Amino acid sequence: MDLLMKNIHMCNQTKHATTQITLDEDLNVPDVRPDVDMIIQSQERVTLEHTRAEMGKLYLDGFMEVSILYMDATKERRIHRLDTKLPFDETFVMEGLEPGETARVRHETEDLNVSLINSRKLAVRALVSFDASVDEIYDLSAAVEVRQEETGKVLLQLCEKKQQLEYLQLEVQNKDILRLKEDVQLPSNKPDIREILWDNVQFRGCRIRLAADKLTVQGNLFLFVLYRAEDEKESLQWIEQTIPVEGELACAGAAPGLVPDIEAALAGADLSTKEDIDGELRTFHLEGVLELNIRLYGTDTAELLADVYSPEKYLEPVTEEETYETLVVRNESKCKAQGKIRIQSAKPRILQICHCGGTVRIDQTRVETGAGIKIEGALPVSILYISADDTIPFAVLEGTIPFTHVAEAQGIDEGYRYTLTATLDQLSATMADSEEIEVRATIGLNLFAVRSGTVRCIHELHEKDYTPEQLDTVPGLTGYIVQEGETLWDIGKAYLQTPQQIAEMNELSSEKVKKGDCLILMKVVMPPRNESPL
Repeated sequence: MDLLMKNIHMCNQTKHATTQITLDEDLNVPDVRPDVDMIIQSQERVTLEHTRAEMGKLYLDGFMEVSILYMDATKERRIHRLDTKLPFDETFVMEGLEPGETARVRHETEDLNVSLINSRKLAVRALVSFDASVDEIYDLSAAVEVRQEETGKVLLQLCEKKQQLEYLQLEVQNKDILRLKEDVQLPSNKPDIREILWDNVQFRGCRIRLAADKLTVQGNLFLFVLYRAEDEKESLQWIEQTIPVEGELACAGAAPGLVPDIEAALAGADLSTKEDIDGELRTFHLEGVLELNIRLYGTDTAELLADVYSPEKYLEPVTEEETYETLVVRNESKCKAQGKIRIQSAKPRILQICHCGGTVRIDQTRVETGAGIKIEGALPVSILYISADDTIPFAVLEGTIPFTHVAEAQGIDEGYRYTLTATLDQLSATMADSEEIEVRATIGLNLFAVRSGTVRCIHELHEKDYTPEQLDTVPGLTGYIVQEGETLWDIGKAYLQTPQQIAEMNELSSEKVKKGDCLILMKVVMPPRNESPL
C-alpha cells in the first residue's frame, strides 16, 4: 500500500539579531563655502549597499548621507548647504547563520547630532540600529490518504482517522523596486531657480492592491524644496507639493485572494533642476526608488491522515513532528497623534511655518492577551520656520509627539510571531501663537501576526501480521462503557473491529457515541488476506 502525500510550502523565521553602530566624523567646510555661524537643520539617509552571510556572522556595508543647512557669518546672513557621506562596515553575531543565506535587514536612525566645533569644522554623530532576520523556506510533507494496489487479493479493511489543519502557505516571495520619476513646475508667481538649498521627499499613504500576477502601488510623494532664486536679491523661496503616484509591478503568482505582508520604503530620492520649454530653470526633476519586500500567503485547510489501523493487519505508522503557521490577523489601522511644541528661550519667535517633517518611531510593543498588540511610539518632528528676528531669517523647532495605539488581534497571545510596519500618512503644523506650534498626524500601522504550531505527520506505513500475543489481549465478548472524548474509531482500534461493525452489532443509527453509552464488543476472526471471505 502507498501513502498519498501533500506538500505545503512554508516560511518560518529561524534566526534574528539586532545591533547598533555609532558613526562619528569631523566635517571640514570646503574652501568654496563661507564660515559657519549657526547650524539650522540636518537630515540623513541610510543606504545599505551589501549584506553577506558567513558562519554565525552577518556583514553589512553602506553609507549615511548627511545634509546640513547652515547660516554664514557674513552681514547678509546667507543660507548654505553642506553634504557628506559617512561609510560604515559592520559585522555582528547571528547564531546559526550559514554562508549564502539571505537576511532581511531593517535600519533606523536613532539619533543624529551635528554640532559646531569652529567656524570651519563640524562634528557629525549618528546612532543607527539594525534588525536582521532570516526566514527558512521549507516544505511540510504529510500523508492524506492510504492507497491499496488492485492485485486480485482481498483489500484490507482500513479505518482512517483524519485531522483538520488550517495553515498559512507561502505563495510568493521576492523583492522588487518601483522607479519614480516626476517633474514639478514652479508656480507662475515664483522666480526661477538658482540653487537648491534644501529638500525633503517622503512617500506617504502607501496602499498596495493585489491583482492577477501584478501589484498596484498607490501613494503620495510629499515634496518640500527651499531654493535660492535667480533674481536681483537672490531671495529665498520655497514650495510644497503633494504628487499622487500610481504604478504597477509584475508579480508572478499574485492574486486578489492572497494575504499580503509587504514592506515598502523610499530608498532614495534625488532632486535636480532642469529647463522648461522656454529654456528657463523652472522645473524640479525628482527620481526615486521605492523598494518592496514582498511576501504573499495563501490560507488553506488540509485534511491530513492522523492515524490508521486494520483488524486484519498490524499497521505501524512512521511519524515526524512538523512545524506550521496559521494566520492570526492582518490588520491595517490608523492612529491619530497630536501635540504642541513650544520654542525654547534661545529660539527666535515664529513668523511663518515653511515645512514640517517627521518620521514614525516604534518604541515598544506588548501583547494584550486576547485583545491585540499595544503599541507605544513617538513622532519626532522638525519644523522649519521664518523667524521674527531679522538676524536669523530661518530657524528650526524640534520636538516629539508621543502616541499609543492598540492594534486589534483577537486571540493573540505571547509567543506569536508578528511584524509591525508604521508609516506616516498625514502630517500638518499650525501656529498656535508666535511661540507655539500644534502638530497633527495620522499614522498607519500594518500588523501581520501568525501562530506557530506543531503537528505529527505520517510519512511511512509498515504492514505486519498481528502476533498471537496481540490477538490474545482482545477478549471474545465484552461490555464496554464509552469514556469522555472517545469515538467508535478509538474503541475499534483497541478491540480490532471497524466502527461499522460495532455500529451494526449494537444497532446504532450512526457512528456517534457519547460518554456513558453501553456497547457490546465481540471479537471477529478475519480470514487471511489472500482468501475470499466466506
